[in-house]
Amino acid sequence: MNRKFVSKSNRVLRKVLNSKENLDILQDFIETFLKIKIQEIELNPYLESKSNNLPSPENFGIADVRVKLQNQEELNVGIQFIDGKFAQNKMLLYYAQIHSNQLEYQDNRKMAKTVTINLLDFNYLKSENYFNKIVIPSKTEHQIELYVLELPKFVPNREKLGDKQEAWMMYLCGSQQTSIQEVLKQCDKIKKLDVLLEEYWENETME
Repeated sequence: MNRKFVSKSNRVLRKVLNSKENLDILQDFIETFLKIKIQEIELNPYLESKSNNLPSPENFGIADVRVKLQNQEELNVGIQFIDGKFAQNKMLLYYAQIHSNQLEYQDNRKMAKTVTINLLDFNYLKSENYFNKIVIPSKTEHQIELYVLELPKFVPNREKLGDKQEAWMMYLCGSQQTSIQEVLKQCDKIKKLDVLLEEYWENETME
């Protein structure tokens, strides 16, 4: 994993990314891995507004956003890092948290489909692929969709640096420094995130 995320990866990235000014980074990440085209994106404020009352705010995800696609479909998207303990439970509980948050917005919005992107710094699934989609049937209107990124399974390929997913994975994994520098030159959203993280750690104080 890229050491700039550590420690408490969810907390660091939530502090850096949860602002209107940085939604373009989240949009780029989501579009890259979900293979969708987003027309509108907004932060769902519920999780951050409650974070001071949660026992371990760093364990409640990086971002919770509502997106509207070009076909007008709306989705809730949650992104989180998961450590090696009780991974399955954490994926399901986080999904439930993100999906049920819709009840708190008090703006008469329709309940939309929810998907979560779960980043793991360890191997968990039997699949050899580093990126997998888990679909769980549900009795509700929407089936449960969990996307799982297992960082240790990713094998960098410098010949594919122009591929956005390859670039994001190189950065997330903290692959060879020379490759990361090439990624930063080619991908403006990843470069923006890297600058934000540098600024965060320069200004971070012990709590």
